Amino acid sequence: MDKMTLEQRHRCMSAIKSKDTKPELMVRKFLFSCGFRFRLNHPRLPGHPDLVLRKYRTVIFVNGCFWHGHEGCKYFVLPKTNTEFWQNKIERNRNRDKRDRLQLAAMGWHCITIWECQLKPKVRQQTLESLAYTLSHVYLEDRRLRTYEPVEETFSVAAEPEESYGKPRSDR
Repeated sequence: MDKMTLEQRHRCMSAIKSKDTKPELMVRKFLFSCGFRFRLNHPRLPGHPDLVLRKYRTVIFVNGCFWHGHEGCKYFVLPKTNTEFWQNKIERNRNRDKRDRLQLAAMGWHCITIWECQLKPKVRQQTLESLAYTLSHVYLEDRRLRTYEPVEETFSVAAEPEESYGKPRSDR
């Protein structure tokens, strides 16, 4: 049973932000301190990614484990009240996230999702360092020199067979 009245619960839930969350600020501060530059919540991209790094053709989503339904995470527990509503809402969020990632990938963007639980103190440094490594790897791979091997093609001739000039033709 819920310990809050409906009005208290409404006020509490409506105060939850979608931008400038603590996990997002952690990621932003780390990336900025490492020299990465980015834009926030780009309105023209599907899903309005939290961070957009154009130089790296990469978008970063910083997702809360509860709101986006992180499978297998101890921080994702469905509420005991109004379970059907929450299950549908979280499933819609998952479907929207998947659709947005597919659209971004089709547009040529690399998509990285960082979960709230990956920014807990025990694993935070490892997560952020692997993020910096991944971004550097993406940058280098996109700008790597590719050598192309010349392809030997044999062209078929769509003309009469070769004749030796000066010799009389046998069919005349």
